[in-house]
Amino acid sequence: MRASLIQIAVDPDESVNSRRERAASLVAAQRGADLVVLPELWPVGAFAYTAFEEEAEPLNGPTHEVMAKAAAGAGVWLHAGSFVERAADGTLYNTTLVFTPEGEQAAAYRKIHRFGFDKGEAVMMGAGDELVTLALPHTTLGLATCYDLRFPEMFRGLVDAGAETLVVAAGWPERRRAHWTLLARARAVENQAYVLAVGSAGSHAGIQQAGHSIVVDPWGEVLAEAGADEEVLTVEFDPAKVVATREQFPALKDRRLGLEPPAHPL
Repeated sequence: MRASLIQIAVDPDESVNSRRERAASLVAAQRGADLVVLPELWPVGAFAYTAFEEEAEPLNGPTHEVMAKAAAGAGVWLHAGSFVERAADGTLYNTTLVFTPEGEQAAAYRKIHRFGFDKGEAVMMGAGDELVTLALPHTTLGLATCYDLRFPEMFRGLVDAGAETLVVAAGWPERRRAHWTLLARARAVENQAYVLAVGSAGSHAGIQQAGHSIVVDPWGEVLAEAGADEEVLTVEFDPAKVVATREQFPALKDRRLGLEPPAHPL
């Protein structure tokens, strides 16, 4: 498979509409890829909390429309990063959309773990409550967003649901970049899966972004890593390596915890 991770920069002087169109142009340039991935909250900026309410949109709003057309135009599976969704009841969610090469919505994932420690996203947004996997022709994706990366039990759940390629869209801050790389490799090794982790560049509300999108194989080897600025990181990988790795080193078969409810003491 060929995957293109679009590490788009968020410029506070660029309008959301302009960035949508620019993102669509970047997607269009990836014709020939099997999968294209954008970062977390790229329309507004992951740390631009004050803009969340104003820029929130319904699931089938402007971002959905532009990204669906971009996927169909390029003929690619498009993981469109995430945007601020306003649900019918008014609740805001950090929501990911995935589109087929025909531009049809194939999956939606609402971020489960909200970042902020009782402020920002953690209090402004609702929490998703469903793990989401999606079968592509050659691999099954498991969807996660930014702060989710710190919760290994979520990724184990995605693997139990069939995930072979774990896709993480993020707006990760530069000051914790070492954790970004470490956790991406850890999630790959412990789940014997590929990890495609795409961050954003630029600055969100004064918070410098880490960039350094990364692709890790099931043995924890880094196949490709971006720099700090806007770029498209393209990598070819073999999905069959997941099955081969799990057969050669069948650690997942030796699990004893988390497979069934714990026994109650007598």
